[in-house]
Amino acid sequence: MNTETVSNILPERKPKPKWLRVKLPTGKKYTELRGLVDKYKLNTICTSGSCPNMGECWGEGTATFMILGNVCTRSCGFCGVKTGRPETVDWDEPEKVARSIRIMKIKHAVLTSVDRDDLKDMGSIMWAETVKAVRRMNPETTMETLIPDFQGIEKHIDRIIDVAPEVVSHNIETVRRLTREVRIQAQYDRSMGVLKYLKQQGQRRTKSGIMLGLGETKEEVIETLHDLKANDVDVVTIGQYLQPSKKHLPVQRFVNPDEFKEYEEIGLSLGFRHVESSALVRSSYHAQKHIN
Repeated sequence: MNTETVSNILPERKPKPKWLRVKLPTGKKYTELRGLVDKYKLNTICTSGSCPNMGECWGEGTATFMILGNVCTRSCGFCGVKTGRPETVDWDEPEKVARSIRIMKIKHAVLTSVDRDDLKDMGSIMWAETVKAVRRMNPETTMETLIPDFQGIEKHIDRIIDVAPEVVSHNIETVRRLTREVRIQAQYDRSMGVLKYLKQQGQRRTKSGIMLGLGETKEEVIETLHDLKANDVDVVTIGQYLQPSKKHLPVQRFVNPDEFKEYEEIGLSLGFRHVESSALVRSSYHAQKHIN
């Protein structure tokens, strides 16, 4: 097969519009934290994921940490995290994360993780131990836990509820029709069920996120917002999907800022407590505001 034929088959990568251009992070607080991260080799998803909001979040004392390794047992079509056989659980990790948060003087910490379907507890014990370690070492720090679905198994979800983080988040990621393609081993209704169960069991603040630009229609986005509200979710984040590599799902379109604003207004009219909706929004954007 010649090069010309191959180039006709491969999807053309769309150029990013001007509203997705990001200024390099600056500021005294950012520079200070960047120095600490480099000096102590701290593992934040902010740096490893090259988050566009890193400077703003760090300036406000917020950072995101990923636990349970950096290899996921799932192979979602949108995610840049490596898929494969994860490493052995590091039981010193809760103390390492708590120490990182103390060194960085983080006011609000977001914890997330890969999926660990290889473990009997799906990683939920490590989740609970990490929250407890952060609390012991950083009693003034508030927390959001951005959890996997734990395959919908309630005893694993209960471990998160029992340690009572200020916010528990689980991302629906996309609309019902695209879930099988975007989140290959996940289920739309199972994720909605996790969010509903959290609230039923007394979790004070729940949160979920949606990516746009994967081929969803406006009607489907609005339907997803209605579904999240029906399952008592308090906070929603809506952002632009960006293709991590050529191996991942292509961007079908770049959503105009006016459309993001429209979804924000619809979400607020439905009664969500907070709606963050713009191209550069990620799950942890303005996370410290979502505890209220």
